Amino acid sequence: MKQNKYDDVRFFSAYERMPRSIDGLEGAGEWPVLKSLLPEFRKKQVLDLGCGFGWHCRYAREQQASSVTGVDISEKMLERAREKTRDPEVHYIHSSIEDIRFDAATFDIVISSLAFHYIQSFKGIADKVYGLLKPGGDFVFSVEHPIFTSRNEQDWCYDQQGDRLHWPVDHYQSEGIRHTSFLSENVLKYHRTFSSYVNALISAGFGIKSIKEPAPTEEMLRTNPNMKDEDRRPMFLIIAANK
Repeated sequence: MKQNKYDDVRFFSAYERMPRSIDGLEGAGEWPVLKSLLPEFRKKQVLDLGCGFGWHCRYAREQQASSVTGVDISEKMLERAREKTRDPEVHYIHSSIEDIRFDAATFDIVISSLAFHYIQSFKGIADKVYGLLKPGGDFVFSVEHPIFTSRNEQDWCYDQQGDRLHWPVDHYQSEGIRHTSFLSENVLKYHRTFSSYVNALISAGFGIKSIKEPAPTEEMLRTNPNMKDEDRRPMFLIIAANK
């Protein structure tokens, strides 16, 4: 099932008001860790799957990538990406991630930020990315952590006063669709276990370079009251792999 919630006018309007939409990479809590895992971009051919507003595409070019291709299923996302991009070496393609078509061994680096939990088969994506990468190429991506995606509710347990008690985990081994609420809308996500992500990469032929479950930085905890509980459970999983 290919979902394109971002072209819904009401949903997209709410998404545009999020800090990561306004402030870009610096507004994304997981960015410092993701950035630390990215390889050298200089003179590399880069593919960004689920590129959104194109923040990572433009960053790759700032780091002197030769060319960058961004793919997204949302026309509205790509419209904003093109508005923000003034660079002939950044190309945007309207497509679902599952339907991308490129020649084998086209790219040196494939990146993706918080897109694969919207896709039914991560194994299919891992196999495809492996084929698209040149020998020695890098694959770095972030997803919502399986501890975060295990339940439909994706929310805390609260006491009678509305204070957060704990983050519940349930049906962890039952992979598949989760009917979640995001920006007050019903959004379909796909839950899979930590081991499924790792084993899909290994099966495709990748070597695992690093796995991170980022916690908020001290500065984030100090300056943003909304982040005060974000170190009580992992929200993101970031993996760097190599062909």
